[in-house]
Amino acid sequence: MILEALCDFHTHTSLSDGVLSPVELVRRAHVRGYRAIGLTDHAGEGELEWLLELLARDCGLASSRWEIMALPGVELTHVPIEDVDRLACKAKQLGAKVVVVHGETPVEPVIPGTNRAALGSPHVDILAHPGLITPEEAQMARDNGVFLEISARHGHSLTNGHIVRMAREAGAPLLVGSDAHQPDDLLTPERAMKIALGSGLTQDESSRVLEDNPRALLRRLGIDSQLI
Repeated sequence: MILEALCDFHTHTSLSDGVLSPVELVRRAHVRGYRAIGLTDHAGEGELEWLLELLARDCGLASSRWEIMALPGVELTHVPIEDVDRLACKAKQLGAKVVVVHGETPVEPVIPGTNRAALGSPHVDILAHPGLITPEEAQMARDNGVFLEISARHGHSLTNGHIVRMAREAGAPLLVGSDAHQPDDLLTPERAMKIALGSGLTQDESSRVLEDNPRALLRRLGIDSQLI
């Protein structure tokens, strides 16, 4: 399969723990064949305002010059579960096009209940690497249209197979995300397909996750999916 539009909505720049500036990350993604990228740096309440202002500037510049849709966003990371919805709402108000929540990966001490708090928020678009997500949580993702991530990141990817099983049973939407922190982490069409297939998706399911679901996410965000 040749991907018509390589999309990745979970990446990090030097504004958090990545190594590339926002504009360089977008440029390198463009060269890799990306048609859309979300710059979703780690954030708590204190970073939201300045982070989104800086990301919006570089995303706007890159999108105006190159054939790539660069979206400013955040990954709410290790925040109190009581504040997930409020901070997701605040991020949207401050200009985040995509809001990711750092899910309950088995390799970090994420607060129990983070998955449920994220899935219950109308302002959250993607639950990243949700770990040992429960059937009930997968049903919440389906009901609320929150995308569950199949992660390309080492460690976080340990539960990809479980996430796919829960999502398949519930009918929840899935995306492949690089969680890129450095240039070599960025996806290629071939790598994206291998990650999808390696998680237990069939060829047809992988095609839908890699081609159709990014467009579905853009529609959720109010963005014309025909632009990619």
